[in-house]
Amino acid sequence: MSPEHATGSTLTLHQVADRLGVHYMTVYRYIRTGRLPATKVGGEWQVAEGDVVAMETSPTAQRRVRQRRWDDLLVQRLIAGDEQGAWQVLQDCLASGRDPDAVYLEVIGPALAAIGDGWADGTIDVAEEHVASAIASRLLGRLGPLFGRRGRRRGVLILGAPAGDLHSLPVTLLADPLRGRGFQVLDLGADVPATSWAAAVARVDGLLAVGICATSTDDLDAVRSTVQAIHAATDAPVFVGGAAITDPAQVQTLGVDHVTPSADAALALVEQLAAERRPGAPSSAQ
Repeated sequence: MSPEHATGSTLTLHQVADRLGVHYMTVYRYIRTGRLPATKVGGEWQVAEGDVVAMETSPTAQRRVRQRRWDDLLVQRLIAGDEQGAWQVLQDCLASGRDPDAVYLEVIGPALAAIGDGWADGTIDVAEEHVASAIASRLLGRLGPLFGRRGRRRGVLILGAPAGDLHSLPVTLLADPLRGRGFQVLDLGADVPATSWAAAVARVDGLLAVGICATSTDDLDAVRSTVQAIHAATDAPVFVGGAAITDPAQVQTLGVDHVTPSADAALALVEQLAAERRPGAPSSAQ
């Protein structure tokens, strides 16, 4: 609690959400990122009313009242299990002028990350998280065709998650924007054994790169073994990203060629690799 806003009255996370006109997961994100001071009492977050008043009257909050963030709206619909409502949020977002890349990387991705944080912290339960993930998977299936592109393929990529990692949605969130850029993407999905990675890359001629998405630090040993198997089967560079990747120095410990801390970084890396492969392009290995 900020000293200048200290009062004797406190509010729960849900009460703060009602006051600010946002979803309670948004308030939780404010607390986690330090934007809103709070104290945990008996397993429940308590927020000083004075701090809520300060946020209510800030210019940022006033702008939010006029236009709520699309990812907040999507979180609300996903947690409620409202698939049609979630789809309408995404349709409205597209109608507002956002392109499919932005919907994936700035709306769906952050919404799923917020839900994952809530599950980890116990503010949402497993059933809510599973329902939200199932709806998100179907929504991505409906949005995927928006990334269709005619013409010659710019290169082949293989993406997936290592053995033990059951999350396929982060892979799709990268695969579709890459398809929209003209790349052919083989999406192996979740929980792929190292031997299957090796078999998949060995079948592809002219492979541009291999991308591994790791969402949990518990799976980093599986990432290492996967990278070893891939390197034994192909000379194509291997990059890794995802929530489990927090330090660029992991490029050394995991044996990968590149670490991409965000989807934007992964997209930029693939564009760079494609440019370097063009005939006459200067080599980066100087």
